[in-house]
Amino acid sequence: MVDIGERRPKSRPRNRATTSLLVLAATAFVVAAALRLLGVDGTRHMVAATALVPYFTVAGVLLGAVALLLRRWLVGAVTLVVALVLVATVAPRAFPDARPAGVGQQVRVMSANLLVGKAEAEALVDAVRDHEVDVLALQELTPAMVRDFERAGLDEVLPHRVFLAEPGGSGSGIASRHPLTPRTLAGPSTLRQAGALVDLPGEDLEVLSVHPLPPVVPDGPEHWQRDMAGLPGRDPGGPFRVLAGDFNATLDHVGLRRLLDQGYVDAADQVGAGLAATWPAGAVWPPPVVIDHVLVDDRCPVEAFQVVDVPGSDHRAIVTRFVVPAR
Repeated sequence: MVDIGERRPKSRPRNRATTSLLVLAATAFVVAAALRLLGVDGTRHMVAATALVPYFTVAGVLLGAVALLLRRWLVGAVTLVVALVLVATVAPRAFPDARPAGVGQQVRVMSANLLVGKAEAEALVDAVRDHEVDVLALQELTPAMVRDFERAGLDEVLPHRVFLAEPGGSGSGIASRHPLTPRTLAGPSTLRQAGALVDLPGEDLEVLSVHPLPPVVPDGPEHWQRDMAGLPGRDPGGPFRVLAGDFNATLDHVGLRRLLDQGYVDAADQVGAGLAATWPAGAVWPPPVVIDHVLVDDRCPVEAFQVVDVPGSDHRAIVTRFVVPAR
């Protein structure tokens, strides 16, 4: 017969190991959550971690629940409280916000990152037709891609253009159904960001094709932070304004949240599509994130938002419909 009292101590090392693993995992989660909640960009690794907040949120809820089930009360309680705070910031993106019915000029804006000109021009032009797009913002627009668009008939649908095409990934452009006047809307930036005034039948609209340098480059996020800081806020005394493009930022990054505080709304967030990932398209690693956005002047009611697959690109295009009200 084995004495029960002799068997109990053997479980202690296993209990200590379980507790240590839970504490380690909880600490990593709380640190990642703190970066988001405190608005810390820091290093490129910190910026990348912040992009994964929706995933961390789910992991935190599960981790807290497991810790409580294993009766690690303190670890479970702390983890779950922090996770629920993140849930309160992330979950609303999946639900539409209350917004007034729009009265005025209805506008459809599409944004597409072309992967250094590798996207299929015909497919994108077909999407422009299918979604009745009025303004198209392009990133990573190359001279070869411009020729592809000409062959695909883009000018038949959107005859007006402000193109800043360059080899590689630094070019950008705007194509429109309505006349365009070039505008310098962003501050100095690493990549080119085309801006234009769109001459709508009613009120005019300023559009900027946004493309700050990615924050995860080896040199660090400093250029990305500068590019984000150079993006314009809403101009209360000027035309309505829209920023559309590849921000290389999610709604959890402080630079993008700062823009929202300056008079914009995120179109996807407004209609409950704020968790629809846009990059990388068709891949599971890195974990898909939402880095393409249309930020709309908060005086313009947003009516719809959709993500669209573009063959040849590593980004999904985004389309939003909103109303430019008469003033």
